[in-house]
Amino acid sequence: MVEGMDYIVFGTPQGWMGVLGSPAGLIRCTLPQYSSDVALQNLGDDIKKANRTAEPFKDLIARFQAYFSGDKVDFPDKLDLSQATEFQRSVWETTRAIPYGATQTYHWIASRINKPRAARAVGQALGQNPLPIIVPCHRVLAANGGLGGFTGGLDMKRLLLKIEGIDTF
Repeated sequence: MVEGMDYIVFGTPQGWMGVLGSPAGLIRCTLPQYSSDVALQNLGDDIKKANRTAEPFKDLIARFQAYFSGDKVDFPDKLDLSQATEFQRSVWETTRAIPYGATQTYHWIASRINKPRAARAVGQALGQNPLPIIVPCHRVLAANGGLGGFTGGLDMKRLLLKIEGIDTF
């Protein structure tokens, strides 16, 4: 167990989620899963070095539960992105600026980080996003208005967009 590294698995109206954090901030969270075991597994091997406790995550758990109940929720939490590349961090930080209920494109993010020809690389960085919903990659669409991709599957992307009032897909 590493001092200060914590995790928890908890229920939401859409399924079981897990969160892992360090003193520097949130490291990883899962999308809703059909069982607590799957959510736990999706947190990765770092949990073997972490303390299982809800204490540091109480407010975050309440916000996730509210989000999946249809409430407008923000996730301004501190993130520990120390394992990410500089490019990934810039993509994820820019994606965090997309407000609840709004969408942008991969090209928009590429332009915002001054790499206008890197839309495909932006998509790849979002595919590695360890903090879905908190870093709202589900709000990023293809240039043609299509869904694009989503590591959690397109049905989950549609669900997250619908929760936020975007149900045109």
